[in-house]
Amino acid sequence: MRTLKWLLRPWGAAAAIPLLFLLTRSASAHVKWFCAYDILGQPRGLENVLCPDFEGLTMLAVGLLLTGCLIERTPLGDAMLRALDRVTAWFRANTELLIRAGCGFFLIAVWTTGGVLLTPELKTQSPIVPWFQLALAAGLLWRQTMPLTALGLAVLFGIAVKNYGLFHLADYPVFLGVAVYLALTGLQRDFFGIRPIDIVRWSAGITLMWASIEKWAYPEWSFPLFIQYPRMTLGFDPEFYMRAAGVIEFVLAFSLIWTSLVRRTAAIMLTAMFTSAIFQFGKIDAIGHMPIIVVLLAIIGDDAPTAPSRLRHPVLAPFGYGAALAAFLAAYYLGHAYLVGPGSA
Repeated sequence: MRTLKWLLRPWGAAAAIPLLFLLTRSASAHVKWFCAYDILGQPRGLENVLCPDFEGLTMLAVGLLLTGCLIERTPLGDAMLRALDRVTAWFRANTELLIRAGCGFFLIAVWTTGGVLLTPELKTQSPIVPWFQLALAAGLLWRQTMPLTALGLAVLFGIAVKNYGLFHLADYPVFLGVAVYLALTGLQRDFFGIRPIDIVRWSAGITLMWASIEKWAYPEWSFPLFIQYPRMTLGFDPEFYMRAAGVIEFVLAFSLIWTSLVRRTAAIMLTAMFTSAIFQFGKIDAIGHMPIIVVLLAIIGDDAPTAPSRLRHPVLAPFGYGAALAAFLAAYYLGHAYLVGPGSA
């Protein structure tokens, strides 16, 4: 609590921005790829999750979100968007190429690794799956065959759901978002007026918000990493560290579905976190996070203005964040109880 009280002071909040960035960057590796996990075990009770530390960190995160929303409506925000447009011109002009190349690299990497469905912890003994993945990578070479690759990704996702359960695969809706993007882009269509990039952007935000809940529900899964890499916690108590990492990751993930400057800034921070984690955790982390990294780069380059909406007024940002937080907590805990808990079969 002493650390949290310092963070909530005015000067502490300003200093907390780079500090909390480091917290989340160090926790960006997907714990299921590196540590033992037990999804059948009971998650931490909400009475333990919604503690004073959590509440204070959430207030800090909401304050940073609201600040970003207010800045976006000022001349400074306009200048930042123009600068961002200039710097990210290549990403914007080559979004389709970027996602196709990133997904192709990912599919070839899992084909080479063998025994992997979609992510490192989803194992398969099928000798057909690796060659199927290579065929899906080849389908990305031509726009006309991209819908077939999209269908193949959906098939792999379905196999993973059959083998590991729907609750486990709730970690990875970004793969379905990528599949929809590839299908719509290959067909040169949108989805009832919704752009393909917006669909994959929402899927990335949902994926990362769900992963944030897991940091609070099962913080003990990450504790072996702290023994192997003691500097990860930056001297903080492991319990506080996981709460803080989850809060910051959740607010950045939520920002991906908000207004232009806010979502692009959040995408920059998340990209930096995921890419920096690769240097610490190696090629498994690089392979597993490649699809979401290329999606984040596409979001950074997307200069489409946010459609005017009263629902995205800066004053409403904290309420939107609170509603999303409550919805994901409820979905995670009720989903676990219904799909995984005793009697779920």
